[in-house]
Amino acid sequence: MKYLLIMQVNNAVLEALTESEREAVMAGHGEFMETIQESGEMIGTQALGDQATSVTVTSRGGTPVVTDGPFVEAKEYMGGYYLVDCESKERAVELAGLIPDSRIEGLAVEVRPVMFSAGSDM
Repeated sequence: MKYLLIMQVNNAVLEALTESEREAVMAGHGEFMETIQESGEMIGTQALGDQATSVTVTSRGGTPVVTDGPFVEAKEYMGGYYLVDCESKERAVELAGLIPDSRIEGLAVEVRPVMFSAGSDM
């Protein structure tokens, strides 16, 4: 089954990290990608741009409305994801625990099953 491992980012938490802690997070992502490539569970990964550059499109009275940012009141935002194909939710949770962000207080990795996919060889 496919799972999206969504990295929830909080800029204040990231800015509070030391340079060596940031380097450890980046190295940890490299190690994680190696692990899931070797196990055959990796489908793909994407890191997203700063949430300050995003907009949200909604509808009001049938007319599209564009507002700044991903959410109005949120401190956390989706910073990137890994798309994996593994045998169970338990394995997906185990993989999420290997992502360095999951070990930093104030950051998180959400595990969500993929119910439908189209448009690529995923």
